[in-house]
Amino acid sequence: MALVRMIEYADASPEVRAVYDDIITSRKVKGVNSFWKVIATNPSLLQQMWAMVKNALKPGRIDPLTKEMIAIAVSATNNCAYCLHSHTAAAQKLGLDEEMLGELYTVIAAFNATNRVANGYQIEPDITPTYPR
Repeated sequence: MALVRMIEYADASPEVRAVYDDIITSRKVKGVNSFWKVIATNPSLLQQMWAMVKNALKPGRIDPLTKEMIAIAVSATNNCAYCLHSHTAAAQKLGLDEEMLGELYTVIAAFNATNRVANGYQIEPDITPTYPR
């Protein structure tokens, strides 16, 4: 249960409704989910978080399904059940199936484990990415 009362669309101020409307339009959903309704108790935070998420999910070189899969990986690593459910549902709408989800969790588990070992041993990087200048 949230620590604050969720702000429903009907009870929202004009500035909160504007963000809700943008979420509904941008995400092509029927309404806003609980995350947005809870943080709408602080309209400034709502605006900041939506701007950040909208920017992260905008069209670019990384396709929408991959972006949602990255969100699943981060959510699993951060142990956020709410976000896992939300991003898995969004990824399913974009084509994620159970086999892909299992493969994704295999990647998440492998690299969380190798990261912990590398951190534990304090291994110095010996490979540095380079980009053409």
